[in-house]
Amino acid sequence: MEVGVCKQEMLQKKNAVLVDGVILNGPIMDSKAGEKFVEEACKIIMEEVVQKADDVTEKVCEWQAPEMLKQILDLEMRDTGECHQKILQLCRDVIKYSVKTNHPRFFNQLYAGIDYYSLVARFITEALNPSVYTYEVSPVFLLVEEAVIKKMIEFIGWEEGDGIFNPGGSVSNMYAMNLARYKFCPEIKEKGLSSLPRLVLFASEECHYSMKKAASFLGIGTENVYFIKTDERGKMIPEELEKQVQRARKEGSAPFLVCATAGTTVLGAFDPLDKIADICEKHGLWLHVDASWGGSALISRKHRRLLHGIHRSNSVAWNPHKMLLAGIQCCALLVKDNSGLLKKCYSAEAAYLFQQDKFYDVSYDTGDKSIQCSRRPDAFKFWLMWKALGTTGLEERVNRALALARYLVEEIKKREGFQLLLEPEYANICFWYIPPSLRKMEDGPEFWQKLHQVAPIIKERMMKKGSMMLGYQPHRGKVNFFRQVVISPQVSREDMDFLLDEIELLAKDL
Repeated sequence: MEVGVCKQEMLQKKNAVLVDGVILNGPIMDSKAGEKFVEEACKIIMEEVVQKADDVTEKVCEWQAPEMLKQILDLEMRDTGECHQKILQLCRDVIKYSVKTNHPRFFNQLYAGIDYYSLVARFITEALNPSVYTYEVSPVFLLVEEAVIKKMIEFIGWEEGDGIFNPGGSVSNMYAMNLARYKFCPEIKEKGLSSLPRLVLFASEECHYSMKKAASFLGIGTENVYFIKTDERGKMIPEELEKQVQRARKEGSAPFLVCATAGTTVLGAFDPLDKIADICEKHGLWLHVDASWGGSALISRKHRRLLHGIHRSNSVAWNPHKMLLAGIQCCALLVKDNSGLLKKCYSAEAAYLFQQDKFYDVSYDTGDKSIQCSRRPDAFKFWLMWKALGTTGLEERVNRALALARYLVEEIKKREGFQLLLEPEYANICFWYIPPSLRKMEDGPEFWQKLHQVAPIIKERMMKKGSMMLGYQPHRGKVNFFRQVVISPQVSREDMDFLLDEIELLAKDL
């Protein structure tokens, strides 16, 4: 009865319009309360994330088992909302129990650290909430993406080209695979797979797993990915590629694509692009280079030789969110063809978005060359960072990371119990730690079986202590070893020393 009286008074007082029992006058949200909440939440982010980013006394992670973390976070969503103070506390808890990937001692993945300009760019895009498909709704971000792609193309060494930012290097690789297939057989876009011969593509044994996923997703089939042998450093062997191309032709298959890798995930290997390009030209194959990890070496005059021959490729995947710290996700697919191949392959010509009679130049409506509709302005964070640091600042990041990697390698060689798998050529340092109890043991199956158990135990201890995070894995017949990756400019020589000291400390009883 009271509610009915209140509603009646509101209708009379504000001349409210009522539809289906819902009052339509005025906004439904309390803007002032919302602004206050954002202000308080930003303060928490500054205090708990940004200001602690380079503090090595903070924990990298506050480990909790899944069931315990579920209870701590109170994940249940209820019919009625909770007060701002509870939501702010939840924000604090989320930060507390999340891994601090910006910590100087987070070495676990191929991304790390914090770039303040990129972070501000992400704040801006999250606040504006744009979607990059047409100039009318995203004028600034479309022009930014165009400028960034043009500059990245210059570093590859192409005179012209095209490109688009995607949600991850895996998606860029899938784009490239589909684009190569479309170039080989354009009718597939309309007629589908039924009219095609058996297509075969080639990638190294060390390639990223997204190649198999893309072949599966695109209907090519994982059995039609021919994996090429690599040498002891993890580089594709060109002579083996030539053999496999000839094998595919003899089988009556249709080879169409070679996927080379510039910076493999585990070993950091760079395939010999020039020799691979020779084979691709000989057989008329599309050459895609997955430089998601290693592409940023192009920024360095000292280290760009690692990607010698990349200018001969047809497409390149490059992730600035890795070595350059542009923030996840920031991933570009770059294409040498500038005839509109991307758009021809992916366009659907949605009339409600891409009208051709708009009052401006519709060539800036680039969204139709994407498989997405809504798309984030990921190029903006790279652009703002590049504007702030300049190319020389980005180059310094690459050079410093690789110099720190070299320092760590030399320190590993000096220390008893540490053993390199191989001399690295990039920022991946792969090594075993052999604890005291195994150092006098004969090299044999029992030794390797016991050594295989060491890295997981050390990893568990460092996680529960929160002192650092370092990845490990078995690989190509080798037992578990650590893979240390240097990226963040917050990392120092002292952090390299700490890493080795901490491993020794955590494993002293093994």
